[in-house]
Amino acid sequence: MKIAASDYDGTLFRNDEIAAEDARGVHAWRAAGHKFGVVTGRDYGMLVPQLHHYGVEFDYAVCNNGGIIHDAAGHVLHQEKIAARVLHAIVAEPGVRRSLHFAFSAPGRTFLCHDREGSWIMREAEQWDFPVVKITEEEIVKLPDIHQFSLGYDDPREAAEVASILNAKYGADVHAYPNRGSVDITPPDVSKRNGIEKLKQVMGWQGAVVYAIGDEVNDLPMIEAYRGFTVDTARDVIKAKARASYASVGAMLEANL
Repeated sequence: MKIAASDYDGTLFRNDEIAAEDARGVHAWRAAGHKFGVVTGRDYGMLVPQLHHYGVEFDYAVCNNGGIIHDAAGHVLHQEKIAARVLHAIVAEPGVRRSLHFAFSAPGRTFLCHDREGSWIMREAEQWDFPVVKITEEEIVKLPDIHQFSLGYDDPREAAEVASILNAKYGADVHAYPNRGSVDITPPDVSKRNGIEKLKQVMGWQGAVVYAIGDEVNDLPMIEAYRGFTVDTARDVIKAKARASYASVGAMLEANL
């Protein structure tokens, strides 16, 4: 069996759309008997409506950088958690206070506070109809089952700087992944590679060959673990770690049928 594991933003979703050729590539891949899914920093609710809109079929979704795993029907197969005390400490950090929003991912919903002008969370929620629950900062310590805490910045360099500071200070409790203007904060052992390995375990796919493709720093764990691929629009630092670069996800799938 072959498992295709595609990043979403910047890889499958580019130029504000999923290209028809990529949807056709996914269909052909699955028709050949292989499995396809998305491995993303996004919440499930921020991902699946778009996949349905563009006609992309899938067998699984590894979301929030591996923090939660869903099957094709949306059932939760595995979830990690961040301790509430750690969330409370992180939100007091000066760099974190500059974020455009505090978004906390839980199964079936996103909790949101500290959202300011420039935040994209509510805009996307309204566009794609996924549930966002507004809270106050005082309620953060009471949040249930949070597996990712996401920040947003106008400047990707600031996102990278904040992620570095958080990893140095809180590395025993969380890992912060910079992803363009976002910072995705997860439990320390969460990564896209570990999410795929857990997926293989819970689905009984241990003998499968993984074909991973992504374009950013948070994709490197799966690209390096599976000798994966990237897209032609990726930065050189990502291309240097990939086995090959393709024009699109569909092109990678077609080449490896």
